[in-house]
Amino acid sequence: MIYCGIDWAEKTHDVALVDDTGRLLAKRHITDDAPGYKVLLELLADHGDSEESPIPVAIETSRGLLVAVLRTGKRQVFAINPLAAARYRDRHSVSRLTQQWQADHTAFMDRDLAEVDYVYVWADGIHLNVHLEEAKACVLVLIGVHADGSKELVALKDGYRESDESWADLMRDCARRGMRPPILAVGDGALGFWKALAEVFPATREQKCWVHKTANVLDSMPKSAQLGAKKAIQDIYHAEDHGHAEAAVKTFAKLYGAKFPKAVKKITDDHEQLLAFFDFPAEHWIHLRTTNPIESTFATVRLRAKVTRGAGSRTAALAMLFKLVESAQQRWRAVNAPHLVALVRAGARFERGHLIERPQERAA
Repeated sequence: MIYCGIDWAEKTHDVALVDDTGRLLAKRHITDDAPGYKVLLELLADHGDSEESPIPVAIETSRGLLVAVLRTGKRQVFAINPLAAARYRDRHSVSRLTQQWQADHTAFMDRDLAEVDYVYVWADGIHLNVHLEEAKACVLVLIGVHADGSKELVALKDGYRESDESWADLMRDCARRGMRPPILAVGDGALGFWKALAEVFPATREQKCWVHKTANVLDSMPKSAQLGAKKAIQDIYHAEDHGHAEAAVKTFAKLYGAKFPKAVKKITDDHEQLLAFFDFPAEHWIHLRTTNPIESTFATVRLRAKVTRGAGSRTAALAMLFKLVESAQQRWRAVNAPHLVALVRAGARFERGHLIERPQERAA
């Protein structure tokens, strides 16, 4: 079966012939006069139009000389409301775009990671007001730093923020696709990510986020003590070096341990993972002590996701988020002193934030 559609305008019209699968057979641009009508009728005839079996026509008007010409004989002519046609096109254009985004996200999550090298990674579970089927579900995000210092989205999928298995599934998949163990991973202390990291990449060092840790510590203290405690915590991660940070941890414990032992324990129990960043280049400390690269990106994504009022299905929601992050990624800047990242991967040693031993010197 063949169908004819006419995009009507005041002086000219666009004509298209399609078969019942939607395949385009022919198209013409005709004028709104006798010569134009002749071209249209000849086009129809070339595709099997006859008096006994006329090709049905859909046109964006119900009046005019062209409609009168088409309605001679047995031909079915369907008048289409232009606004309804526009809404139909918009709806299906969005549907096609969503399908393409889903395909892009699937291809991204299936890509080979053997040819890339992430020296540092940030991990977090982000809760957004999008359709992820279950209330406690969130978006698991990994962002990495290449050896040249540039940042890149590593993975984005739905899961449960504190679920060991959700994170393990993601990390195993990255390893299966060839991802090398990062040197350092940065994340919130409450994540199920850490157990998954120990299973999949046991050699990777851990750095827990100071922003999350500070919030957790202050939440366990009365408001009257929070201002002083916050300053004491800042003295730890703003310390001159690892040794001074250790001293600041002891000072914090001395000041608050008697009255708020649970709050102090949150830091003392994790002090090794909280101070790991001091063993890396000083220029990188500001990047490595928090999960800000993820938090700052998703602050913008949250606003744009809110404007869309949801994205339909779970896969459509993830695809939309992927595209938003992909767009934001174009504006990410490299870490400070990017040339030092390759030295970190090569095994160079840093003390007090300064390079003290290059890999070739150690080998000698």
